[in-house]
Amino acid sequence: MTDAVTRPSLKLTHAAALKALAAAVAKAEEIGWHVNVVIVDEGGNLLAAVRMDDAKFLSVTTATHKAMSAASHRRPTTEIDAELATSLALASNGRLTNMAGGLPIVIDGVCVGGIGIGSAPDDEDVEIARAGLAALGAAERMPA
Repeated sequence: MTDAVTRPSLKLTHAAALKALAAAVAKAEEIGWHVNVVIVDEGGNLLAAVRMDDAKFLSVTTATHKAMSAASHRRPTTEIDAELATSLALASNGRLTNMAGGLPIVIDGVCVGGIGIGSAPDDEDVEIARAGLAALGAAERMPA
């Protein structure tokens, strides 16, 4: 145990969030989907978001919750235990979800945020989110 009262931390910059957002939008356009893309920091605070033309407006909320869930749990949203999903949603006023399309942003083994995609089918949401991570050289999993 240490007596330290602070610790150094990595922070996702707004410039990195915009880079991930742009890559996700480019992937969505490439595969023919109109989506919402949301990037949050490690505390679930909004850094960048876009609703592409013709994306479902209610999916802005789901994309936000996916990004927050991935950052909070430091894992892809699909890996959040399905048996706990309802309890987590209730306990968080609906902000936590296990819907596909949310990935943590892991840099140098540290979760610095999350990306959430909404409006496409599950597999495409994940593919688009992965493009955002790739633009940053980020991983979607914490080291074992």
